[in-house]
Amino acid sequence: MLGKCLAALGIMTWLVAAGLAHAQDKVRVVATFSILADLAKNVGGDAVEVASLVGPNGDAHAYAPSPADAKLLADAKLVLVNGLGFEGWIDRLVKASGTKAQVVAASKGVKARHAKGEPGHGHGHDHGTSDPHAWQSVANAKIYVGNIRDALVKADPEAKSTYEANASAYLAKLDALDREVKATIAAIPAARRKIITTHDAFGYFAAAYDVQFIAPQGVSTEAEVSARDLAKIIRQVKAQKIPAVFMENVTDPRLMRRIAEETGAKIGGKLYSDALSEPSGPAPTYIDMMKNNLKEFSAALAG
Repeated sequence: MLGKCLAALGIMTWLVAAGLAHAQDKVRVVATFSILADLAKNVGGDAVEVASLVGPNGDAHAYAPSPADAKLLADAKLVLVNGLGFEGWIDRLVKASGTKAQVVAASKGVKARHAKGEPGHGHGHDHGTSDPHAWQSVANAKIYVGNIRDALVKADPEAKSTYEANASAYLAKLDALDREVKATIAAIPAARRKIITTHDAFGYFAAAYDVQFIAPQGVSTEAEVSARDLAKIIRQVKAQKIPAVFMENVTDPRLMRRIAEETGAKIGGKLYSDALSEPSGPAPTYIDMMKNNLKEFSAALAG
């Protein structure tokens, strides 16, 4: 009996050791927020271990890094950031961590949308003049995927074929998603493609798919909305007969409720703009997020 127990213990020890060795073989990747982490997981597959600094339903605009985050960066081989000023805190964190990891901006090559300095179109804030929410256009998400693939190949050349195959398969899924978004939006009457959202996170979606978005806050959720700006938005909603207002998972819902009460606009379902949902929610992946938002837009605007 003792011999069998020792043998079983030996097998368990070997399995644990094998598991640890396998984990150590994986490329450690740190992404700044959940959407970027999901893209990295799709490209990296089983060859990578991905951690996200800002988790599901987290607001990267207002994030305050912790000492544990610095440790994650120090141990990483690749750090993926959005860029375009999205993570105002990332440079300080990279410096504090002392990481030797390659730091790559996934948005490299995206044609940046400039935030306009007027109510409803963003005020720049810590982002400077660029709107950082480029992933809201599927075409831009494909650019992200290409940059992530190339960064992983550079970090782990031996798995080049794996990363290229994974990226190719995922890009095909994104192509199908892009076609679905275009077809669904095209079925909504052009006059009804007007939406109020909490902050200006959908500018790239608007440009790519011909939808008008109005946002009381700027491109950052940290923007304060003045009484004057709010009154202007309410007048605009009434004048243009905008059919729906939407709340996001990363923002305070009270602002949208106020606009809905003042205008009679319908409150649509929850949108996911800067962060995915928890795994059990409606938007645990980038593709799920885009489909969820598309479903909510269609239901509220179809008339």
